[in-house]
Amino acid sequence: MHRRLRPFILSSCALLAILAGGWWGYARRSANLRGDAPTIDTPVTPEEANSPSATMIVGDQAQKNLGLTAKPLKSETFWKTIAVQGMVVDRPSISDQEIVAPAIGTVSQIVHVAGDTVRPGDVLFTLKLASESLHQAQTELFKTQKNIELATARQKRLAAVGSGVIPEATLIEVASEIARLEAAAKAYRLELSNRGFSRDDIAGVADGQLLAEISVVVPPRMPTRDSLAVAGLSSLAPPPLGPPRLERLEIQELKVDLGQQVQAGQTLCRLSNHQSLAIEGRAFRDETSLLERSIKEGWPVEVDFQEDAGSDWPAIDQPFPIRYIANTIDPVTRTFAFLMPLENQFKRVDHGNTTQLLWRFRPGQKVRLRIRVEKLDDVLVVPAEAVVWEGADAFVFTQNANTFERKGVHVLFRDRDRVVIANDGSLPTYVRRNERWTIAAVVRKAAAQLNRMSKSGSSAVPKGFHIHADGSLHKNEDEGK
Repeated sequence: MHRRLRPFILSSCALLAILAGGWWGYARRSANLRGDAPTIDTPVTPEEANSPSATMIVGDQAQKNLGLTAKPLKSETFWKTIAVQGMVVDRPSISDQEIVAPAIGTVSQIVHVAGDTVRPGDVLFTLKLASESLHQAQTELFKTQKNIELATARQKRLAAVGSGVIPEATLIEVASEIARLEAAAKAYRLELSNRGFSRDDIAGVADGQLLAEISVVVPPRMPTRDSLAVAGLSSLAPPPLGPPRLERLEIQELKVDLGQQVQAGQTLCRLSNHQSLAIEGRAFRDETSLLERSIKEGWPVEVDFQEDAGSDWPAIDQPFPIRYIANTIDPVTRTFAFLMPLENQFKRVDHGNTTQLLWRFRPGQKVRLRIRVEKLDDVLVVPAEAVVWEGADAFVFTQNANTFERKGVHVLFRDRDRVVIANDGSLPTYVRRNERWTIAAVVRKAAAQLNRMSKSGSSAVPKGFHIHADGSLHKNEDEGK
């Protein structure tokens, strides 16, 4: 039985093989006629897998998540700089001043406390005098003034009698006595004035109103160039036609307590007026030539005050030229100082019946200074986040609605915050009102994220959307029907 079936099975298998071969040949010929390429699995290299697409699509929500902003760039002039550290400092005898006790005494009244604002002439303290020399000076002035009045009355009587009756020597003696008394009175007045007595106080003492207490007042703020020259800062004096000086001063610190006995010359308080300050930079010796060149060429220094972007202070419309370079080097830091003037800004804050001044810049505040080195003309400047690096290649992204394109650029200079790009045609430009602008809008940030998206293959058009000619992404009208 099996021997009879064996030839039948073999012939059936051969027939099936012939039919399968014919069908495969027909299918291949049909594929070739349709132009379909055969499917071949070829390995993909890592370079090919990671090569980013030149153009990519980013939806509206993704742009919001990345915080993308883009705008055309304007060709401008950029200065190469070096960064050095700096700090806001006081100007000696201008921005701060110490009030000292004029004589030995006891603090019997403190009129203002730390944080209060005062004006020249306002009373700060009342001192109960305990100086014997000051009491004696008052007594001697009163006695001398009375002797002057008596000698003057005698001179008038002798003059009324006539020169023929009174000897000439007597008249000369009386005149000499009056001159001697007036000289003594002038000396006593000067001593009392140096001890803080006002003109009215001295006039009262001369009339017999001796003072047991004295008021310490705010002196007039009239710094001169001579006082600044002593500190080597005469070039930092305010210009004669500059902004008016703010006469309000702030009590920065109290040095005494109520009832405390103080000595002559002891500090009672410290007053401050931060309207005119200075910026002190610290540079190394090998940077001296750069600072000297900045002074010679009149190049200002760029100052970064490191303020919050959301601050409501007005823009700083002030150049910062170098006005002073120290001739000594700090042995610890091996740096030398250079100074630039700074005009401060303030706000008035009312607390009931008192007013406080809130200054924008304060002594001790750290700043970052940029010293100019080289000038670059006709360049494009973008934030550091707008450029992505791949080895030695640098790229930016241009935006056209939802379409983003990666562009290779030539970087001339970069620092912590900015990147300078050569205007060599890699970003096409046009002229508008004598200014050269890029045609495309350049993305200002998140270039690294966009570059990663282009590598991950997320640049395809999302399902259910299409791209218009202007590069915008739109949803299909028949989607969901």
